[in-house]
Amino acid sequence: MLKIENLSKSYGEKKAVDGVSLHIKAGEICAFIGHNGAGKTTTLKACCGILAFEEGEIYIDGVSVRKNPLECKKKIAYIPDNPDLYAFMTGVQYLHFIGDVFEVPVKERKERIAKYAELFNLTADLGELIGAYSHGMKQKLALISALMHTPKLMIMDEPFVGLDPKASHQIKEIMRKMCEEGCAIFFSTHVLEVAEKLCDKVAIIQNGKLVKVGTMDEVKGDSSLETVFLSLEGNDAESAT
Repeated sequence: MLKIENLSKSYGEKKAVDGVSLHIKAGEICAFIGHNGAGKTTTLKACCGILAFEEGEIYIDGVSVRKNPLECKKKIAYIPDNPDLYAFMTGVQYLHFIGDVFEVPVKERKERIAKYAELFNLTADLGELIGAYSHGMKQKLALISALMHTPKLMIMDEPFVGLDPKASHQIKEIMRKMCEEGCAIFFSTHVLEVAEKLCDKVAIIQNGKLVKVGTMDEVKGDSSLETVFLSLEGNDAESAT
């Protein structure tokens, strides 16, 4: 579903992403792990067609992000780490706007809005302006908007930040169900315990390069994901001295 081949992206002289290759199949949940500034957000934005890149190629469901960005965007949903929603709209206006963008039939979108707003305890707030929402409420609204058009690929940057425990549990259940129905999910997180329990696959990035990729069992072995990650971080710090 998502195929990244030799992706490289620079900001001036700094190479933020350096030769990254990764394949995530339909039905897989893949965690993207790395320290702040390792290249996670840059990679995710490149996959969404938000950032141009100098080298490599990205395919979504066999379609090139570089050559057919609009076609790719129809197949995905993207949730950034800090959702930048339209403050002048009400919650329900924003969801209908997203429904219009993705050409979701009115009957279907109303059913999905009602279902997910109830699930995330947001029903009573949909008539309020988004500008009055807390960060957690904005995160929930962004999640609902991402589910409006049943994407084939869900890309998320720190999706659990700002969510209350109930909402975190609900989104994990939704992620599992989506993958059972053939969706692929690629998300960054610093919550390693969640990644270890939830994900089929994990990719660890350091200084723009992938240092570990594989199934969760292959990467962590008899240890924990946290232990593996801290060990890799420690080796990187030693090599830099």
